[in-house]
Amino acid sequence: MNLNKAFFSIKLCLKCKYAIKSLYSTFKLPRNDISKIRNIGISAHIDAGKTTTTERMLYYAGVIDYMGEVHDGNTVTDFMDQERERGITITSAAVTFFWKNHQFNLIDTPGHIDFTMEVEHALNVLDGVVVILDGSAGVEAQTLTVWRQADRFNLPRVVYVNKMDRRDGDVHMCCDSLEKKLDVQPILLQLPVVRDDKLFGIIDVLSQELIQFGKGQERALIRGELVEKEWPQLFENAQRARVKVIEQLCDHNDELAEKVIASEVFDIVPSDDIVKALKKVTLERKAVPVVLGSSYKNIGVQTLMDAIALYLPSPINRSNVFSAFEDHFCGRAFKVKHDNQKGPLTFLRLYNGSVKKAQKIFSVQRRESEQVGRVYMAYADDFKEVESLGSGNIAVLSGLKKIMSGDLVTSSQSVYDKARKIAQKCSNSEDVDSAFGVGAEIPEPVFFCSIEPPSLAKQQALDQALAELQREDPSLRITYNSETGQTVLAGMGELHLEIIRDRILKEYKIEADLGPLQIAYREMPLQKVSDSLQVDTKIGNHKNSVLVRLSVVPSDCSSSQKALKFDKSQESASCIAGIFPKHLQAIRQGVEVGLAHGPKISSQIINANVILHWFEVGRGTSDTVITATVTQLINKLLTESGTAILEPVMHLEVVTPSEYLSSVLADLSRRRSAIDGVSVRGNSRVVNATTPLAELLAYSTDLRTFTSGTAVFSTELCAYQTMSATEEEKAIRSVRGF
Repeated sequence: MNLNKAFFSIKLCLKCKYAIKSLYSTFKLPRNDISKIRNIGISAHIDAGKTTTTERMLYYAGVIDYMGEVHDGNTVTDFMDQERERGITITSAAVTFFWKNHQFNLIDTPGHIDFTMEVEHALNVLDGVVVILDGSAGVEAQTLTVWRQADRFNLPRVVYVNKMDRRDGDVHMCCDSLEKKLDVQPILLQLPVVRDDKLFGIIDVLSQELIQFGKGQERALIRGELVEKEWPQLFENAQRARVKVIEQLCDHNDELAEKVIASEVFDIVPSDDIVKALKKVTLERKAVPVVLGSSYKNIGVQTLMDAIALYLPSPINRSNVFSAFEDHFCGRAFKVKHDNQKGPLTFLRLYNGSVKKAQKIFSVQRRESEQVGRVYMAYADDFKEVESLGSGNIAVLSGLKKIMSGDLVTSSQSVYDKARKIAQKCSNSEDVDSAFGVGAEIPEPVFFCSIEPPSLAKQQALDQALAELQREDPSLRITYNSETGQTVLAGMGELHLEIIRDRILKEYKIEADLGPLQIAYREMPLQKVSDSLQVDTKIGNHKNSVLVRLSVVPSDCSSSQKALKFDKSQESASCIAGIFPKHLQAIRQGVEVGLAHGPKISSQIINANVILHWFEVGRGTSDTVITATVTQLINKLLTESGTAILEPVMHLEVVTPSEYLSSVLADLSRRRSAIDGVSVRGNSRVVNATTPLAELLAYSTDLRTFTSGTAVFSTELCAYQTMSATEEEKAIRSVRGF
């Protein structure tokens, strides 16, 4: 029997075998059963189909009655004007819906590297992640980034191979790329069924069923048993795939292996046992389940949601360090949004206890208490007010004015101190703050530019807008240059700063002017230098006296916050041990300020350690004088040492048709690139290179020009490296203007 006849017979035979399943959701209050909650995120490379998949999930769950499209700018989670204009996700969006008696709290995250902080903060509050692959491309550059981010938070994953309706879609190639590039074992749970070069349905490997999906806006899902006589090839492929799944699971799960040995055959192993074993290896991150579909063609989304409910963990399945808070409230803010009617809204993941209206909460990072206004559940840019929300949920709180994205919040300082002691006792570790996610570092920006209001009358409004935007996005740095009198924006990329400017114009109605884009260079000391400085000054009636001795030493430290070290020699150690905590804080602040501006181009100093040898202070000396003395001495030491300028270097991936490969390579060679390799991806070639950021300004325009718009690229910060004398001179000229 050929394949076309087989499909004709499917339609006749399924009448008595199929069930049309249509599940609708309503806006209902979260259930008390935490085991039924799934806090999940969707991550992927740019344009792999994150937002389209989310839109289909909401439709099949009954939250929306019409499916929007990214290219039409009418999707639920891409609700910002900038997202709809560009067809990309810029900010993470949270939405709650229900599927088969499970509550899904889903966060759609950006795919562009410029908005990596949105992804970081979202992943920090999730229990599991759906990683979407383009079925024709497999693992791409940004896939590696989001995978590493998920690894840092130990998040179990399910892989969804999207765009399998394309002729070059290949789920086996995607599994191979997962194994080779990510060193993870994929367990393929579904097989594509193709008819006339079109994705017709999906074979469920475990249940040995053929699944068909309704066309267009239909919610129908049709399951039919595979019968060997009617479609022998499909049946054979499904049997072989099921055996492979069991073999893979037996390598990681002894309990299933014993059952297989006892039964002596693979065919009679119950699907329930396989699902149980698969969930266990997924939670232990020994392997990843792989499902497939085409979200744009409305195929495979319902079975993806089934896989999420089956294999990804609930809040109680995750190792919970926050149990140290016992019955007290504890949560993490992962997003701040300013609403015109409701004011600032803070998105909060609840780890412990519950939050309700008018409750007092305390930010560990800000060390300040605030009072909650109202409590909402999130439905993208729509919100439903509730009285309270409990552990495991995503809450949206109004009325908070100081809490920022990434802050850990609890009931009070005393509650946090008690939790720290419990966690220290249980883990025998002093560094429980990092376990709680307190003090996480924000990546350094690579671009900066000046921003000015259209008139002095708009200066206050611009300052207010920038303050709100920085609270929403901590990766946006705002500083004031006292020499030029300008406000300076620093961000993660060209698109990042462009979006900020666009939001100021459209949301705040301020026609701000951005200066030319500048590269965020760094400086590093060339040699070790030591010196001391004594300051005796009188401010009012108070005498201030400080003596400090420091050394600046080249090192591999890239953060000024960790740059201060202490001389451990016998003479110095006794002096340093007697420093009061408030004086030590003033010294640290002085070091941070001193390393913020180098002597050559006033760029931040990295790769440097500041060693404190001696410190004396007179009674009543102001902390400000201590800070200023330390800063002054560091500036002097850096001038004596001399500095070298470091430039940011990017990992660059260019995907281009074969006929333009030589043009791409020739162009990259002119941009001081080091070619790491060229690989094949379908009909395209993938060029991996390391390129200085200064050479990539306006690269997107140039690449489109000489490849006729057929090539795409993505970048990620690799490192800061030294420059040749000629390039350093160019950098100085570009910064100083002479």
